[in-house]
Order: sequence, then structure tokens, then C-alpha cells
Amino acid sequence: MSFFNLNGASAITYFFWVLLIGAFVVEAWAFVDAIRRPAASFVAAGKQTKPLWLIILGVAFLIGIGGALNYLPIFSFLPIIAFVAAAIYLADVRPKISNLGGGSRQGPYGPW
Repeated sequence: MSFFNLNGASAITYFFWVLLIGAFVVEAWAFVDAIRRPAASFVAAGKQTKPLWLIILGVAFLIGIGGALNYLPIFSFLPIIAFVAAAIYLADVRPKISNLGGGSRQGPYGPW
């Protein structure tokens, strides 16, 4: 059981660290996806503007880096808020702007 007790850290500490890494991956995915989408898609879908989403997701991305690198306390509420912002984008905004045809899934004859 020495694996779970390296440098005085407990198994729960490693568990939360893995969760923070997973949250960071989701936040990075949301941020990169928002960068790749055209600004007109956000307005056409009736969502907030692209610059506002880039600010929200950019801050979430930075908080995710801080959480993943253990610069934030492991039980801080900021990584939770950052993950929720990325999850809202991925679950609500992304599907609506993807349906408008402005995404990267366009072939020469339409979506594929």
C-alpha cells in the first residue's frame, strides 16, 4: 500500500488530483472548440457572443491549469465553477452552434 502513501499524500488526494486533471481536459476541449467556431454562429444560435464565451472559457482554462498543477487548494470551489462553465458550453452552446453548419464537420457537399 505504499503507492497510496507517497510523500504523505492519501488515496483521496490522488483521487481528487485525477478529477482535477479530467476537469482540465474538459475545460481545454471547450476552450479550443470555442476558438474554432465562427462568431456568427453564436449570434445566430441566440447564445452569448463569441468574445464573452472565450473570456469565460479562457478563465476556466487558466483555473483548470492551476488546479491540475496543484497551485489551487484541492478542495477549492474555483475548479468546480470552471468545470461547470465548460460543461454548460459543451452541453448547451456547442450543439446549437454545430447545427448551424459553421463547425469543422463540413464537407464539399454539406455536413458529414
